[in-house]
Amino acid sequence: MIPLLDRLGQRLLFAFDPEMAHGLSIAALKTGIPLCRAPAADPRLSVEVAGLRFPNPLGMAAGYDKNGEVPDALLDLGFGFAEVGTVTPLPQRGNPKPRIFRLQDDLAVVNRLGFNNDGHAACLKRMHARKSRQGIVGVNIGANKDSSDRVADYRLGVARFADAASYLTVNISSPNTPGLRNLQARESLAELLSAVKTARDEANANPPIFLKIAPDLDDEELDDIAAEVLEKGIDGVIVSNTTLSRDSLTSREASQTGGMSGRPLFMRSTAVLARMRRRLGADVAIIGVGGVDSAETAAEKIRAGADLVQLYTAMIYAGPTMPGDIVTGLSRIAQREGVASIAELRDTTLARWEATPL
Repeated sequence: MIPLLDRLGQRLLFAFDPEMAHGLSIAALKTGIPLCRAPAADPRLSVEVAGLRFPNPLGMAAGYDKNGEVPDALLDLGFGFAEVGTVTPLPQRGNPKPRIFRLQDDLAVVNRLGFNNDGHAACLKRMHARKSRQGIVGVNIGANKDSSDRVADYRLGVARFADAASYLTVNISSPNTPGLRNLQARESLAELLSAVKTARDEANANPPIFLKIAPDLDDEELDDIAAEVLEKGIDGVIVSNTTLSRDSLTSREASQTGGMSGRPLFMRSTAVLARMRRRLGADVAIIGVGGVDSAETAAEKIRAGADLVQLYTAMIYAGPTMPGDIVTGLSRIAQREGVASIAELRDTTLARWEATPL
């Protein structure tokens, strides 16, 4: 049940174009006015992943705070971490508007934004300004659409943000930059991961590096990605970005071009997550994304093999109290399951999800 204030806020925002509504939500967070009460800290939800201690496993996914404007306000909502970006070396406007479409009947969204952002310099300035603040904030880096050397763009992103980010995400999985997903092919991926590892080795800091992959991959492609992640010593994988699939959607806007996110992505993204866990083994971190909209779906991602989970689309429909509600719900699940740490749930339904057809 969506609380009354959230329902009224949703109705107000839904009166606007989706992209304008997004801008208004960022503006509201920038005011610093508390929008809800953060959940109480629960030591059972604290997890250590890739050398970082997260107060709880729920994060805001990249795509919401593209320019690093409100990461601390997001943490204040109850998120255990926030990921800003995707940010590219040079500012870019992205694809023509309209480029975000609500699929209300499906609790989903289609977007074809195309890495619209203010560029490295603007985001880096904001990240340096918050360095004295507590909280885990990752930076998701990408390549400019018209770049002549996309690998160099990622290398530059690592070099610039290494000392300002808690972790870095190499995003090669957006469907809205032509040719970007080709970097998931093994030969291209090997070159890219070698380049970003070298850039980190040459930096003054050593943040974990995560690779964000698409859900639209087959088993052979997952084999190749896992092999390169293990060979290159990448710290973790984020599963997954938006999908090109439109299976079982009923909303009028479902035929729009772009990546689909939200509730319908849960099954496939979780099945891919489990397959990747099996391939990577127990020690490589995995962040599960796609269709998380409750404490139970967050916990199921963990059971399927995730160490951490992220959401974004669900908050469009549920409002700013959602992260606190999910974190409180995870505490109840830990109590119900009798575990001292939520991490004890990891992999308990791995076999079932691994067997789920893609």
